[in-house]
Amino acid sequence: MKKLFLSALYFGTSFLFMTAVAQNTNEWTKNKSKKWFKEKEWLGGLELKPHKTVDVQEFARQYHLNKSYWDKAFAFLKNTDLNKIAKGKYPIDGENVYASVTADSSKNFDKTNWESHRKYIDIQYVINGEEKIGVYPVSKATVTKEYDDKKDAANYSADGKLYSATPGTFFIFFPSDAHRPNITPGGNKVVKKIVIKVRAAE
Repeated sequence: MKKLFLSALYFGTSFLFMTAVAQNTNEWTKNKSKKWFKEKEWLGGLELKPHKTVDVQEFARQYHLNKSYWDKAFAFLKNTDLNKIAKGKYPIDGENVYASVTADSSKNFDKTNWESHRKYIDIQYVINGEEKIGVYPVSKATVTKEYDDKKDAANYSADGKLYSATPGTFFIFFPSDAHRPNITPGGNKVVKKIVIKVRAAE
């Protein structure tokens, strides 16, 4: 009798746990996500704007699955003097969250590529200068180079729209977002940029 009781308790607890996980995954409806996003508490006081291309519903899901990662990423942007930060890689939370700062010339369109990642989500922010960034759904793009696990990247051909990336506004690219950064708006001028990699949740 005791074994039956313990068995029932185990399966009952497992069921409740799985139900809770499922509810947590599915609870971020489009309307709920938009409301949460507009409140901007997730920025933690960071005075930068998210670009209009950010997938709000996916961001809400990813943020709440790995809240500490995102909080550390936005805190780094808020508390770091980005104008003075040197080029290089900066650990924020081990390999879960880290930043790379570059200062390189923007490129002609044909010298850039559409790409996406699986392990990490990109927060991309132009500190100084200007570049164009393309955005397009992975689901609609054509693979030109299969995913490389070591590089955490796949390449595509796509007809995505190009957007201006300037100081004050950051982009977020999820595994479902093909993106094409570093495109010159003209003149191939130097762009100082930070990319924060945030480990993606399943």
